Amino acid sequence: MSGDRSVEDTEQAVRARLGDLPLHRAQMAAVAGLHRAAAAVRQHVENSVLRGADLTWTSFVVLWVVWIRGEPETREVAAEAGISKGTLTGVARTLQGRGLLERKEHPVDGRLVLLAVTPEGERLMARIVPEFNAEEVFVTEALSDDEAEDLADLLRRVVLQVETRGAERRLELLDGREPPPRRSGRRAQH
Repeated sequence: MSGDRSVEDTEQAVRARLGDLPLHRAQMAAVAGLHRAAAAVRQHVENSVLRGADLTWTSFVVLWVVWIRGEPETREVAAEAGISKGTLTGVARTLQGRGLLERKEHPVDGRLVLLAVTPEGERLMARIVPEFNAEEVFVTEALSDDEAEDLADLLRRVVLQVETRGAERRLELLDGREPPPRRSGRRAQH
């Protein structure tokens, strides 16, 4: 249950609002379910395991990527974490200020920056990853191991579709033009 409405209430409201619009309902339900599940899991983990470590979801993902990859370039971390380079800069500074992450010069290209987990960051990850995984087990408890594997496979296929064909599709939708720059959501100043 998110907010005051259950999933069933929301789905019923969607059906009532959309009426006879010619839509692909199964795909709409899949993407809406994916979004709701991701938001619910993120909120649960942030409010349990990550809060105790004073981490946000994004800061945990950045630490995870750097921890797994060793000393990746910042652009690789941003891409894998699914955040902008600007967002990564702020998150990395915060983690660096807490002594969990350090910035290093690239050995060959001085324009590039590498990130590395500090010994304190290593200790935190060694403690928090098992706790995080326990919540992964909790949120998927209603699934058998085979169902969890099937779900992981289905989600990989969704990601692969977007990664391999998304750019082509966006250009098609924009008649070959590049997308306009992102806006912050703030109103333009006059």
